[in-house]
Amino acid sequence: MPVYTYQIIHDDGSEGETFQVVRRMSDPPLTRHPETGERVQRIFEAPHIAGKWSENAGKAAMSDKNLERLGFTKYQKSAKGQYERTAGKAGPSKLDVRD
Repeated sequence: MPVYTYQIIHDDGSEGETFQVVRRMSDPPLTRHPETGERVQRIFEAPHIAGKWSENAGKAAMSDKNLERLGFTKYQKSAKGQYERTAGKAGPSKLDVRD
C-alpha cells in the first residue's frame, strides 16, 4: 500500500506539520487528521519507484564485485594521499599520491 503525505491546515489558514499515512489507493483522501481531527490537505510527491535507475540499482552497479566482473579496478582512500585497490586485479595494490 502506498504512503501518503498530508499537512495540517490551521484555522487561520497557515500550514502546520506534515505526517505520513499508509492507505489503500481506493480509499478517499483524508480531510481530517486521524488522531486530532484537525483539517489536512494532501501533499503530492514523486513516487518512490525502484527500477533500473533507482538508488539501490546504482549501488549494485558500483559494487566492488560488479566492477571487478566488468574488468574495472577501483581504489579507495585509506589515508591522506594513499589509496588501496578494493576491486580488480590490474595495477598496483596501493597508490601514494602525496607530493
